[in-house]
Amino acid sequence: MTTLTPITFETTEIDQIAEHQGRIAVFVDPEGRLDAGARRVNKLMRGALVRLVEGDGFAKAKAGDVHVMSYPTGLAAEAVDVVFLPRKASVQEARRAGASLAKRRGKANVLALAAGMRRVAEMAFGLAMRDYGYDAQKSDAKPRAGAVTVMCSKPEDASEAAAPLLAIAEGAFMTRDLTNAPANVLTTSSFADELVAMGELGLKVEVLDEDELAKLGMRTLLCVGQGSDSPSKVVVMHWDGGKKGDAPLALVGKGVVFDTGGISLKPGGGMEDMTMDMGGAGVVSGVMRSLALRGAKANVVGLVGLVENMPSGNAVRPGDVIKSMKGDTVEVINTDAEGRLVLCDVMWYAQERFNPSAMIDLATLTGAIIIGLGHENAGVFSNDDDLCNDFLKAAKAEGEGAWRMPLGQAYDDMLKSRIADMKNIGGRPAGSVTAAQFLQRFVKDDVPWIHLDIAGVASVKSETTLAPVGATGWGVAALNRLIADRYEAE
Repeated sequence: MTTLTPITFETTEIDQIAEHQGRIAVFVDPEGRLDAGARRVNKLMRGALVRLVEGDGFAKAKAGDVHVMSYPTGLAAEAVDVVFLPRKASVQEARRAGASLAKRRGKANVLALAAGMRRVAEMAFGLAMRDYGYDAQKSDAKPRAGAVTVMCSKPEDASEAAAPLLAIAEGAFMTRDLTNAPANVLTTSSFADELVAMGELGLKVEVLDEDELAKLGMRTLLCVGQGSDSPSKVVVMHWDGGKKGDAPLALVGKGVVFDTGGISLKPGGGMEDMTMDMGGAGVVSGVMRSLALRGAKANVVGLVGLVENMPSGNAVRPGDVIKSMKGDTVEVINTDAEGRLVLCDVMWYAQERFNPSAMIDLATLTGAIIIGLGHENAGVFSNDDDLCNDFLKAAKAEGEGAWRMPLGQAYDDMLKSRIADMKNIGGRPAGSVTAAQFLQRFVKDDVPWIHLDIAGVASVKSETTLAPVGATGWGVAALNRLIADRYEAE
């Protein structure tokens, strides 16, 4: 797994500044006031920092902007990064500042002088999150960037505050690595092995193979993978950090490691991007890793359905009728609407076995959600206003875009089948909504539930504030916060 940048917190030692040979970061507020570290840098640079701050260019800066002073006179450093940041910066402003530093530092060690900074831990989190690159498949991969030392007035407090945030970053890195990995590397079996390895963190991990899934009646899940040589699996991860006997929160993820569309074959152009169709399972895996690393005081079970959707002589066909674990029958109209067939069985299994206090599923489920919301927001569908509002609040606090979408009987009626209990698609109109309606048919009446369609946010073609191009890790931070606020607050 891609490792996080080593970040340590120390008391400000002015004598280290002149000899530091990497990059030095100083933080300046809108009024241009310099703290002790910045004043020392300014003196060593013979007033150059003050001249920059007083110039017109700096006056137009926004929170998190960085001005680079290369090869500064009087210092051994290769550059001084001057970060514009209010003393009472918001969480997102501090994270953006850290991310801006990460983008500019290259391979250099960084000495960040944050003596009087209010949100030191958040700045470090932003730096860690943005300091990511997926190069596992490159033969000439270079070592990751050097360590970061943050000098501040209360290093012990900053380190304690940063620890759970860096656990979130490590979970997001796992999600990104899984989502970025090519399908010949991340098979259903290697994915399951990655999750089994998290037993070292205190998670209890079970792997259900095809024989066990068949005995359970998970025929809709199995039909998706029957055209592939890769065996279908369900992996169950338990984190029992809450009160013994308390019902867990269930997180369910779609893990289609590659999606050709099956017999309803996708167009060739862009099919290579379907390595990310396991993004929902990737988020569930990353959340479970973060919970274990920070020792969350909550009971959470993560379940992922791992399959590969391939065309072959044994593949499921349009027109086939499949019986789900619940007992309902599904007429398969389009084999490219396979994610819901995977999720419905795993969701029903989660409810039957664990009787969860609530259930949240995640999936790169529909292209329709991208048409509706672009790459800025995930689609949020829910049968419970309180749970949904808590999630939306958590997502907003973490800067992860999410937008609630409707559910209703008229959409559900679009799934009626002439020969089975339901069809697996409802046609082109409202495609993301009818997909959610399909899943809701497998949610018990007394179970609060959220469906997150993350097709537009799991992997993107342009960089975001906290991630480069590619997999974003969207959802790890928001779900972690939801768990902390809703299930650990008591």
